[in-house]
Amino acid sequence: MNQLLPSSSPLTRCPSLFLVISFWMVSFASQAGTALHVGSPQKFSFDDLIERARVLSKASYEAPPRPMPSVVQKIDYEAWGNIRFRPESSLFANGPGIFPATFFHVGQFFQKSVKMHVVEGGQSQEILYSNDYFSMPKNSIAKKLPDNTGFAGFRLQESRQREDWRTQDWLAFLGAAYFRAIGELNQYGLSARGVTIDSAEPTPEEFPDFTEFFIEGAKSDQEPETIYALLNGPSVTGAYKFSVRRTKGVVQDIDAALFMRKDVVRLGLAPLTSMYWFSETEKRRLEDWRPEVHDSDGLAIWTGAGERLWRPLINQPFAVTSSFIDQSPRGFGLLQRDRVFENYLDGVNYERRPSLWVEPLEDWGKGAVQLVELPTDDEIHDNIGAYWRPNAPAKAGSSFRLKYRLHWLAEEPYPQKVAQCVATRIGRGGQPGKPRPKGVYKFSVEFQGAALDPLWGNTVKAEPVITASQGTLSGVFMEPIPGTKRWRAVFDLTPKTDEPVELRLYIRGNGDALTETWLYQFRPGRN
Repeated sequence: MNQLLPSSSPLTRCPSLFLVISFWMVSFASQAGTALHVGSPQKFSFDDLIERARVLSKASYEAPPRPMPSVVQKIDYEAWGNIRFRPESSLFANGPGIFPATFFHVGQFFQKSVKMHVVEGGQSQEILYSNDYFSMPKNSIAKKLPDNTGFAGFRLQESRQREDWRTQDWLAFLGAAYFRAIGELNQYGLSARGVTIDSAEPTPEEFPDFTEFFIEGAKSDQEPETIYALLNGPSVTGAYKFSVRRTKGVVQDIDAALFMRKDVVRLGLAPLTSMYWFSETEKRRLEDWRPEVHDSDGLAIWTGAGERLWRPLINQPFAVTSSFIDQSPRGFGLLQRDRVFENYLDGVNYERRPSLWVEPLEDWGKGAVQLVELPTDDEIHDNIGAYWRPNAPAKAGSSFRLKYRLHWLAEEPYPQKVAQCVATRIGRGGQPGKPRPKGVYKFSVEFQGAALDPLWGNTVKAEPVITASQGTLSGVFMEPIPGTKRWRAVFDLTPKTDEPVELRLYIRGNGDALTETWLYQFRPGRN
């Protein structure tokens, strides 16, 4: 999986960008700005875009244009950061859309050209590139690029009704088919993708591109902003409609139509991608000076049968794919549950990174939520992926239609009735003050939530329910954690071999589950 920008940095903030649409007979640029140049109006509808994608899937693949590689290659990270949109030139800066749109410049890390269009009244017009829209150093090599260069992506600024809209953005599409939004705590973090093709397969992963965007501005902040996108890749084409609402976080309703150009071994739908380096669960000695570094700390699943699952993320020694078979899932997501600054001690706001929840808006049928974990030794790499893999084979000529909602929030959008897992801790097994037996590991799994409140009055008899795929369990007990509202379930594991151990645990009281189900893949030979 690729990383668009360093995970440790918020998405780079640029000023804004602008537009004049001739057939609207309105200039959206102020007197101080350069009005955007646009092409002639063309009929536009989402149905037409879907048909374009279907027809495109029958043709041979052509990669997106890469303008003047000899120049673009020299626009490195520092030079790219010095190229900024002029706030006076942003699309919708003076209306009619409420959220001004600004565009990213191409550069060494974003070399492909993406077409941008504005939509109004069933018509679209292409927004034509000019370096006059940007402020850049006088000696910037980007000045050598021609006016047909195109853009790398775009972002939406906050409402024009806010005085700080020129410097505050909330949604960005940049690089391949990646996009991300700020969450409830006003911080960028993990990303979503249009689709994944053969992630974690022995063959190289394919990265399709959003090659064209069509932006239809919302007239008020109570309306959804509508964004359409055309997807193209060697094995797949697609048409996407994003209905985006700026709420306490960001909510996106997505309607996607996909057409397979070639056979694909592993098709991932509604994919998410994030970064997990280490946490309190497994931190190797002298790994880093900080207590934890991650954008997300676990995968949550709400199964079709109603069970809530929590799988803490792992920095695996090699690529590992875990499948959670399901039918008609209610949702899944990569979450950041640890919100305590002292657990990160870093100024890049890991404690504020958004959680991202996928909610199907229709019956997805049979398939599996799959979790991909890749090894990393730094925070600059996205090494975590999660997506829905349908049972239906992705064969050339087949198609998929998918409707779902993305919630970029602080927590899951639908609170659980059961208690949540809030920490997983692993150490040497045995008892303090006694010789520690070799090959024995102690687990402490912590839960918190109102469902555990009856335990404090001893009105409910509770016990941890634990299973392991191999090895022996011993020393099982549970207890309250002093000074907190938490309970922990504790057990020792003695593996029989160095093969991975799949662990499963929940707390049961009076015959009912009081907590979500904790899942963990433990590799004894690694510790």
